[in-house]
Amino acid sequence: MSVPTQALRQTLLELVRIESPIGEERALADQVERRLHASLGDAAVTRFEDNLVVRPRVREGLPRIGLAGHLDTVRTHHEGVARIEGERLFGAGASDMKAGLAIMLELTERLDLDALPCELTLVFYAREEGPYEENMLGPVLDRFAHLRELDLAVCLEPSDNRMQVGCMGSVHALAHFSGRTAHSARPWQGENALFKAAEFIQTLAAREPHVVNLFGHEYREVITPTLIHGGRARNIVPDEVEVNVNYRFAPGRTPLKVAEELRELLGDLGRLEPTDLAPAGHPHTDHPLVRRLAECGVVAVERKQAWTDVARFDAAGVAAVNLGPGNGAQAHQRNEYVDLPLVDEGYGIFERFLTGLSDFAG
Repeated sequence: MSVPTQALRQTLLELVRIESPIGEERALADQVERRLHASLGDAAVTRFEDNLVVRPRVREGLPRIGLAGHLDTVRTHHEGVARIEGERLFGAGASDMKAGLAIMLELTERLDLDALPCELTLVFYAREEGPYEENMLGPVLDRFAHLRELDLAVCLEPSDNRMQVGCMGSVHALAHFSGRTAHSARPWQGENALFKAAEFIQTLAAREPHVVNLFGHEYREVITPTLIHGGRARNIVPDEVEVNVNYRFAPGRTPLKVAEELRELLGDLGRLEPTDLAPAGHPHTDHPLVRRLAECGVVAVERKQAWTDVARFDAAGVAAVNLGPGNGAQAHQRNEYVDLPLVDEGYGIFERFLTGLSDFAG
């Protein structure tokens, strides 16, 4: 195996130079589509809005492997243009997750897909960085039935080439607190909604993370207040305050159950309004294809403490893991970068995996 180091790095630089903040993925989707058409032909690529589903060949009796990557990035500030400096590539999305997209593209252009001992499908999709309901992988899974027949899906989110099994679910909810206005010089004439919010926040501050052990991996459940809004003026007792709360929960419970737990925790202090419900993803450490992938050079196997779209595949009945070459700590950061040796190593992991599945062929 020979890693196409220079070509891979140039592909990544090309992708990073095309800005694709969430909701503005079209230019990048156009470029990826052009490259896929050039290497695979028109019939292999199906476009659905700004999403691309790539299925080069239908090959019966072989393990069906899917690679998935999102085209969008978060909106962050970057000093300077996309560039390579030494062994790092700087630019929006360099780690999250255009490094993974570059590997997906290079694999399709360099491997003999007709000779692979697996049927390979790739999904490039939009709007991952926003609310769960706006993420376009959901409609893509609904539209393309064969994606729900995959034997294994790999999301190439940045993980430093560590294979992450399962993922945390996420519930965002607004806790509304009501009181009564008064002049701040006579606060006893009103009811301060901030005090109710503060009591709830103190309750959350006193909670220790709840550890759930699944297949030898510890998932830490946490509830975090992240935003607070309220008040009318600096000399008025506030009568309305809202706090955004984010509950990250382990596989095994539904978002609705988790929202109900939050509602019970809030009690009579206020009213809860769930706003974003994303399920958890189960770990599939006992899946034979997951075990094989773990043997292909991954740095480690660990649980995913955050949320990724492995949960979406899991909900569709498809075993999925997270494995990507990006620096996890660089996701969503100012002046984001990726360590290029990680990208080279990541390509090697996927090539070894995809070309080494002959004993899984039926």
